Amino acid sequence: MQAQRTRADRARARHFLRHYLEMVAAMVVGMLVLGAATRGVLALAGVEFSASRHPELASLEMAFGMSVGMAVRMRRRRHGWASTLEMCAVMFAPLLLLFPLLWLDVVTADSVIALEHLAMLPLMFLAMLRRRGEYGG
Repeated sequence: MQAQRTRADRARARHFLRHYLEMVAAMVVGMLVLGAATRGVLALAGVEFSASRHPELASLEMAFGMSVGMAVRMRRRRHGWASTLEMCAVMFAPLLLLFPLLWLDVVTADSVIALEHLAMLPLMFLAMLRRRGEYGG
């Protein structure tokens, strides 16, 4: 009985981890595809876009691209709107702290996106733990 439960727990943990990694991959695809499209359109319009000169815009654009990639993947896997929007909110949540720190010169413009990623990944994991049944298989 205990061995069966342990096996089932391991299978759920593997499913949860695979789901997490798939969502990270979807975020990266969304960020790269929409980021390239955004920068291409801006370049065609003659608008120069630099993360070091416009860290707020660059961070928002990146969070948006990641959110779109993740939302597409989640909806295709039939996740509900509540969990999909919650996960998208996680992409923007670190900016609520990082932007004021940027404006107060506590963090540099060049570090905002890296810090955003560092905060976003564990927050995403916590959001998944909150809905463990939905993500754990």
